[in-house]
Amino acid sequence: MQPDPAASKEYVVAFQEIVSRIARALSAVPRRSQPVRMYVAGGAAMHLYTGERVSEDIDAVFSRRIALPEDLEVAYRDADGAARLLYFDRQYNDTLGLLHDQAHEDSVALSLEGIDPRVMEVRLLSPLDLAVSKVGRLSQVDRDDIALLVRRGLVDPAELRKRSEEAVAGYIGDPTRLRNSIEIACRIAEDAARRRPTPRRSKQK
Repeated sequence: MQPDPAASKEYVVAFQEIVSRIARALSAVPRRSQPVRMYVAGGAAMHLYTGERVSEDIDAVFSRRIALPEDLEVAYRDADGAARLLYFDRQYNDTLGLLHDQAHEDSVALSLEGIDPRVMEVRLLSPLDLAVSKVGRLSQVDRDDIALLVRRGLVDPAELRKRSEEAVAGYIGDPTRLRNSIEIACRIAEDAARRRPTPRRSKQK
């Protein structure tokens, strides 16, 4: 897929630059270890899907353990001339949040200029798994993101419930908090679906 047409061109260029720096560090890796897959979540994936909510950090994990290069931040100016910073979050991991076992396998390949997918393949969590990943924390930003994905027609509330419940089944410990979060998230999704504009039907000639 390509970034959403509404995505900030300046943001996409900064994102590509950070990804290219990581890819260059992998160029000498033996072919048998390539491609390394980069799974992008969080606000970066949201912006690339919707063009809304520009994030300052890139949340991502990789299919292999890699030694990241040092300089993984880019300063840029947005379309209005405001100074922005985009950086790779080295502290991010997806082991503590809610994530379906098949999330990486079902991720969506992102085509980026200058990035050879034979060396590094950039993939976004699917919109559904992106929504599921936001259920665990369920901050106000997460709630807004879930509603946005539903309003855009990228996530179906019933599928969100099903995928979230499947994800919880893979966790150990007391799932009560997660199940409560699923109920809240699904109510948010159902409300967003009700508010979604009904497509106009073309008049019959």
